[in-house]
Amino acid sequence: MSPALRTPLCDLLGIEYPIVGFSPSEHVAAAVSRAGGLGVLGCIRYNDPAELDAALDWMDKNTGGRPYGIDVVMPARVPDEGAARDLGELIPPRHRDFVEETLRKLGVPPLPDGTQAGDGVLGWLHSIARKHVEVALTHPARLIANALGPPPPDVIASAHEHGMLVAALAGKAEHAVRQLASGVDIVVAQGSEAGGHTGEIGTMVLVPEIVDAVGAQVPVLAAGGIGCGRQIAAALALGATGVWMGSAWLVTPEYMQTTAAPAVQEALLAATSSDTVRSRIYSGKSARLLRNRWTDAWIQPGAPEPLRMPLQNLLVSEAHQRLMRSGRPDVVPMPAGQIVGRMTEVRPVADVVAALVQEATETLGRLRLLE
Repeated sequence: MSPALRTPLCDLLGIEYPIVGFSPSEHVAAAVSRAGGLGVLGCIRYNDPAELDAALDWMDKNTGGRPYGIDVVMPARVPDEGAARDLGELIPPRHRDFVEETLRKLGVPPLPDGTQAGDGVLGWLHSIARKHVEVALTHPARLIANALGPPPPDVIASAHEHGMLVAALAGKAEHAVRQLASGVDIVVAQGSEAGGHTGEIGTMVLVPEIVDAVGAQVPVLAAGGIGCGRQIAAALALGATGVWMGSAWLVTPEYMQTTAAPAVQEALLAATSSDTVRSRIYSGKSARLLRNRWTDAWIQPGAPEPLRMPLQNLLVSEAHQRLMRSGRPDVVPMPAGQIVGRMTEVRPVADVVAALVQEATETLGRLRLLE
């Protein structure tokens, strides 16, 4: 353990280092927890709550008794509800035609015969997210986080009754103030540099704004643009008590156990910090993705505006399958933050955490010499 890198967050969560690692991969999340951080499993890809239950059973057995968390997506405005087939009827034919024509121009083949197209990510639906919460409450998770602001009051109350802390991601100081009033225990100040759903304000500006807005009432984690120990030290200097990291785990062997698409890793390793773009084409809400020929197609003249959540993800669901199966790194649909430019080699999660801790500790030590 590094005493120099211990903050009040460590005692609150029962972890060694103030590093929270978010991932849709249970293998990554468990490895982060075993390495001394708090692994947080993203639940959105689990359309079937039974699959999430199985994943959390696996987490219970593979975290070495260390704490872990889960992340759900519950939009402030309840999106359209219904089965994938019913919601599909709300998708305009023009959008479907555009997607199919774009795939043809990109030379992306159809799915192989016998391969069933997926339903898309239904975790965006409020009803599915609630089922995720219900499943999580039957497991010993330490934290439940909502990627789109504070969960509903009854969800917060249920989590607290089960001894779970509640975190919410905020992209503006006013969001953090509302989250504090709603009863959340931790605010994650996520800057625009982050991968996935993110706002417009950069981390360097956002973190101190949110720290000042909530005072000492709740811990603030910094997220977005954090991929090395020096950036962790910077986050602590801005007033955060820890960091929330997601993109940094995408080029670990543990993450590759979740995806069978080697083109994803190739694309990530080749990308620079300039090779991302904020777009609504992934889910209907602004999210930072790797920029490539697929994302560029959506900004060409004549391209339709992305649909609202969850219709956009349903629209591109089969396209995502085809793009991933194509084996081409220049078209993979992949959320990633601007730190992707630092991701130049494949390393196990434990090695990533160890390097983060060592560099952060050394950086803080150098800064103390300036006193």
